[in-house]
Amino acid sequence: MTREDLIVSARKLVQPSEKSVSEYSRQREVMASDINRLMKGRADIDYMVGGNLSMMEDNHRNHARFMESLLAFFTPEVLVDTVLWVFRAYRAHGFQLTYWPAQLDTWVEVLKNHLSAESFLEIYPFYHWMIIHQAAFAELSDSFLEGKPAGFGGKAAHDARC
Repeated sequence: MTREDLIVSARKLVQPSEKSVSEYSRQREVMASDINRLMKGRADIDYMVGGNLSMMEDNHRNHARFMESLLAFFTPEVLVDTVLWVFRAYRAHGFQLTYWPAQLDTWVEVLKNHLSAESFLEIYPFYHWMIIHQAAFAELSDSFLEGKPAGFGGKAAHDARC
């Protein structure tokens, strides 16, 4: 899957209502605090973040601010490019691929605990989209970290490997 494939897929997401975005905004700080507490309680957290707990905590606060902005002003290209940047940057600092499924699953749990059912149903598709596309983000960040051409990982790359 290429960056462009991810953008096409992200275009199917529906921007949440102003009410849901406002609720996310009001809960943003407490949700970031909650995810930091939950993730730091994991026995495998040091391995997953390469010992960079403060960087992880910053990531969660930045994630909450980014999502607040993205939900209010949804742009598929910004979503894709930001997630790609996060995968590249944080993996370069020792974060393991196992971190993202753990983090995103925990975000879903936190969203359920802090948002109304209506707001959760409008916001969850964005998290679900990130969850189901983790393999593509990992592959594209692998190619970047290995110095391969941008966009490596689409059908042509698959055909060349097979």
